[in-house]
Amino acid sequence: MANVQVIQRNAHLAGPLLVQFVERPDGRITKATVTAISNSVRGSGEAREQQATAIQWTLWGSLAENAADYLGKGSHVNIVGRVRNNNYEKNGETVYGLEFTAEEMDYLDTRAEAEARRSGQSAGVSSTPRQPASAGA
Repeated sequence: MANVQVIQRNAHLAGPLLVQFVERPDGRITKATVTAISNSVRGSGEAREQQATAIQWTLWGSLAENAADYLGKGSHVNIVGRVRNNNYEKNGETVYGLEFTAEEMDYLDTRAEAEARRSGQSAGVSSTPRQPASAGA
């Protein structure tokens, strides 16, 4: 099976992280799911338009734990990960899907922006992405 790398730049989280704990034979591991949206500009001149791309990412282990501690709805991130086929049979028909697993994550908000977002006091805080402050994995 091929390993295809996916990079999502200057994305913002569409909602809060959904955190679960998965019991495995070798112990409990943290799993988080998050939807990140990034915008890109297509075309030129009068035909120029923004296009949004939403990807639902799965994070595991310490990457999931750190994201749960520091990120919330609206947080700005860069995500690097992999995609694989997630096909299955349902009622005799094949359902085709893709699964995105994050391997690295850069937090783009400043510490003040992140703390304000987590506390729900986003007034006066810029939503412009900043230099990466932390990386996961």
